Amino acid sequence: MATAKAGVQTPGRRQRSESKRAAILDAAETLFVSEGYELTSVDAVAARAGVSKRTVYDHFGDKRSLFQSVLARVNDALAATVREVIDRELTRGRDLHDALTAFALRVATEAFPSSDYVTFRRLTSQRSAPRLPGDAREHPERLLEDRFAGLAADGEIHTADPRRAAKHFTALTLLLALEAIEDDSATTGGAPEVPAIIADGVDVFLRAYR
Repeated sequence: MATAKAGVQTPGRRQRSESKRAAILDAAETLFVSEGYELTSVDAVAARAGVSKRTVYDHFGDKRSLFQSVLARVNDALAATVREVIDRELTRGRDLHDALTAFALRVATEAFPSSDYVTFRRLTSQRSAPRLPGDAREHPERLLEDRFAGLAADGEIHTADPRRAAKHFTALTLLLALEAIEDDSATTGGAPEVPAIIADGVDVFLRAYR
């Protein structure tokens, strides 16, 4: 009877390994958000995931790499959301004012309230926690920069620096909207002024870049 070669994972073993990896990431994400990077131990992650400490190290190496893996997973989910909104709203040939307004509104109403964004903010706001390498992942900001580069190439906006243009747009619309959402969430449970904030921001941006 043939046996599996040493070091070669069978489908069943691979599935178990992937399940353990996912359980470790889920446990680590919960603890890194609730307890913080410094106070979260590998022992606590292993216990919550129902695996051995050795298994955590086998999959991720150390706590720093584990945190970066958690952050990368959340970043990828958030980037996928932003990419979908960009592809749907910032379409070629669409009226630019309408496109930018629709894009910012959807990010404010869909991405910001999502658990992925809340988790991302909580993970990245921890001063002592490691960061992702700048060129290692597909960051949401880079996706918008790439689309703004396309808008500049098409003559829709005038800029030699799409990255700065994207940052200006974000500051005038999304960051102000996020501030309003966070200020109002504790009192009214919403931010009815967000559409007006975004409309004003889009107008200011287009006056500067068109």
